[in-house]
Amino acid sequence: MAWFESAGLSLIVFLPAAGALALFALPKAREDAQKWLALLTTGLTAALAVAVAAYFNYGSSEKFQFEVSESWIPAIGARYHIGIDGISLPLLVLSAVVTVLAVIYSWDHWEEPRNVRGFLALILLLATGMNGTFVALDLVLFFIFFELVLLPMYFMIGIWGDSAKRRIPVLGRTVTMRLYAAIKFFLFTLFGSAFMLLGFLALYFRSGDFLGDNTFDIPTLIALGSQNAFGSGTFAFLVFGAMFLGFAVKVPMWPFHTWLPDAHTAAPTVGSVLLAAILLKLGSYAFLRISIPILPDMAREWAPFIGLLAVIGIIYGSLACLAQTDVKRLIAFSSVGHMGFVMLGIATMTDVGFNASLIGMVAHGLITGLLFFLAGSMHHRYHTREIARLGGNQKLMPWMGGIFAFTAMASLGLPGLAGFWGEFMSLLGAYRPLAGLSLSQFQTYMVIGAIGTVLTAGYMLWMLQRVNLGEPKAEWSDHEFHDVGTTEWLAWAPLIVAIVAIGVYPRIVLGATTDAVVNLARTAFGG
Repeated sequence: MAWFESAGLSLIVFLPAAGALALFALPKAREDAQKWLALLTTGLTAALAVAVAAYFNYGSSEKFQFEVSESWIPAIGARYHIGIDGISLPLLVLSAVVTVLAVIYSWDHWEEPRNVRGFLALILLLATGMNGTFVALDLVLFFIFFELVLLPMYFMIGIWGDSAKRRIPVLGRTVTMRLYAAIKFFLFTLFGSAFMLLGFLALYFRSGDFLGDNTFDIPTLIALGSQNAFGSGTFAFLVFGAMFLGFAVKVPMWPFHTWLPDAHTAAPTVGSVLLAAILLKLGSYAFLRISIPILPDMAREWAPFIGLLAVIGIIYGSLACLAQTDVKRLIAFSSVGHMGFVMLGIATMTDVGFNASLIGMVAHGLITGLLFFLAGSMHHRYHTREIARLGGNQKLMPWMGGIFAFTAMASLGLPGLAGFWGEFMSLLGAYRPLAGLSLSQFQTYMVIGAIGTVLTAGYMLWMLQRVNLGEPKAEWSDHEFHDVGTTEWLAWAPLIVAIVAIGVYPRIVLGATTDAVVNLARTAFGG
């Protein structure tokens, strides 16, 4: 299996891009062939990701496995350096699997304007960017993949998104929701990425002071960070701050979140699923892969501030959900709260908190991805997302209503389902943060976070009561609703199984992550 160890990750990254190019070799009218090609490409990619997980040596002391390091741009010292460890493995598998499920769901769910080839090509390009981000071990390579997801999602929202009109007072004109959301998404993430790039360049030039040659290599920079090479002075503060802005926008943390509800609400169903399930994880993953291990002293100094923004996001997201009248926008705001728990876990700077953030990312990807699938399918049937008009859904479509109730329960953190572990472990980590951090401050964050779990239960149960229960509205009395279809079952069943499996047996995720996060905490903070 030597060839697989050297080529497996590259295939996972670039096979979807090759599939996107191959789509344009097919006639535009051959929609069935285009669907099958996209399914074959994403299916093979997911199979390779599962194979990597199967061959991954969970007991190995090696930091990275399936590692490839080749010269790429010698003039600046950038290398094609990829590899995987226990931190990135669960997210890579999640990315590959959710992408193939998105293609399956798209089989008979198409938004206007109908352009099967273009839409599937964007999904495949997104897959390359997402998968590449989780395996990149060079800052230039990481930046390219991190930014690659920007354009496909921009076009997905801007072309296939919501065509409803919205007046923009600042511009004094009325535009479509999809154009407004796409531009807002693009500008916010581009703004954050500009600061992130400045941080990367600063690390590159400063590394030469210690190595003789400048480097973008992430493991090398982590090794310097473990020796406290970058210190905790003005340089480290500015670099950490620059990267914080880039990553926080992508998470998104409060108050950098304002692009998210508009992007989610305007995006087509598959766009919302991929945005929630994978794209939001790129920023939180980057904190664990880059910011904390390279600048550990500064991470410790920023931890109380990160924790503060996290708990504000938890409460704000929950209260905002209670004010929503659109089911898709409610789910979008719920992501602000759930990702707040992820960032609270990271802010504790402990192995328990890091584990909480990773299992929280995986659980959020599964649960919120499924919620957006469900919201999209209900919209296809009702042609509305207004909560007040969706009452009695359980009677009209029993299976869909049941799955919707199950997923909402998972989202509110019901024990025995995947959503419980990330929230519980984040609060546990906040009770006993890294030595040197204010115990009373983080225990206060824990109490605020616990209040957030109650509010989460409140808005999820409120939504269920309004959407699922009661009698159907009179306007639907003459309509015939078909329940969950074949492609929907095929796309949703793996998510349902995974939500239950991880809820009952969290070691599915923690078995991969624990050694890696313990090593991260020990390397960065000692002990």
